[in-house]
Amino acid sequence: MLKGLSLFSNVGVAETYLSDIGIDIVLANEIKKDRAKFYSELFPETEMVVGDITKDSVRNYIINKSKKLNVDFIIATPPCQGMSIAGKMDEFDERNQLIYYALDVIKKVRPKYVFLENVPRQLKTKIRMNNKIYYIPEYIKEVLSKEYRFNKEALIKAMDYGIPQMRKRNIYLLTKKTTSLIWEYPPKEKIINLRDALKGIPSIYPYIREGYSDTINLFPDFELKKKIGLKFHKWHKPPTHAKRMVIAMQHTPSGQTAFDNKIYYPKRIDGVKVKGHYNHYRRHSWNKPARTITQNNGVISSLTCVHPGYIIKKGNEEERLYSDARVFSIYELLIISSLPSSWNIPEWASENLIRSVIGEGIPPLLVKKIVYQLLKEKQEVNYG
Repeated sequence: MLKGLSLFSNVGVAETYLSDIGIDIVLANEIKKDRAKFYSELFPETEMVVGDITKDSVRNYIINKSKKLNVDFIIATPPCQGMSIAGKMDEFDERNQLIYYALDVIKKVRPKYVFLENVPRQLKTKIRMNNKIYYIPEYIKEVLSKEYRFNKEALIKAMDYGIPQMRKRNIYLLTKKTTSLIWEYPPKEKIINLRDALKGIPSIYPYIREGYSDTINLFPDFELKKKIGLKFHKWHKPPTHAKRMVIAMQHTPSGQTAFDNKIYYPKRIDGVKVKGHYNHYRRHSWNKPARTITQNNGVISSLTCVHPGYIIKKGNEEERLYSDARVFSIYELLIISSLPSSWNIPEWASENLIRSVIGEGIPPLLVKKIVYQLLKEKQEVNYG
């Protein structure tokens, strides 16, 4: 069994299935206390180092403990908000500099294998190191290429590996040159769309933020739907949305944005039409995987966050009605993100925290399949 270190651990979404294939994450690091607590409840046997990796004392502890534990696998997923299209994309956002500290740990621990993940914009993101400006990939390779072999193709889409989410990522798979191993992505698989992924999940109504009476007036059988949803799964419960947003999405067909509506378009409280990206107030499509789930997945107005919906009534914009004018439930997010439906979510965790950590996490089934490919290659080298 390989012993692993997880950096920028979030709550451990990425390593959900690693123990199933022989990877024992013995040490993890997360700066946010609530995420670290969440992680420790999911992985009680892993030592969680709560602290800022940019501080020498924290980083040195991680390095020394990793050496003591004989860590030979590192998975690092530095925060991507500084370079994500869902963020501000500041050219020299300080969060983009975190890659330096990840590489410092890798250089000093010298594991046999490294899984280094971030958003595709990493390829075109600049950082300033030692008074020199680098593109992040250039910097990574300058620091590690003497000792490590890199995979040929770094870009990958989760939907190509049996996960019902498009989510594109840039992943470097590193193997120490002394191992003679070549670690590449596994063969692609059949694409799974949302129609297949969400099949059999009961429809539910959202709770209207303005109050219970508004909810019941708009959805007379709200309680019945809620009861059926919760009986199906404890995390398939109604999200809460503003009435004006719900009404706009009721008249918006699957795969389309409410900005295309002539009557029921997104509007402010005073009725004035709001401005936004063409993918805001957009429903997902049934015949495609979900678009990338972001940390703002609980907000209708964010990037493609609304359930595809079922046709209730056909007709023109004023007449037509679609069900599920809401974001995905947490249970649906588990399915779309390839997390187990039995994922042991702590009872104390708020809905905002749960949604945020799922949106920030790489689909764990993708990680499992990629790492399993390494283990297959390792076995072939050792026993072939």
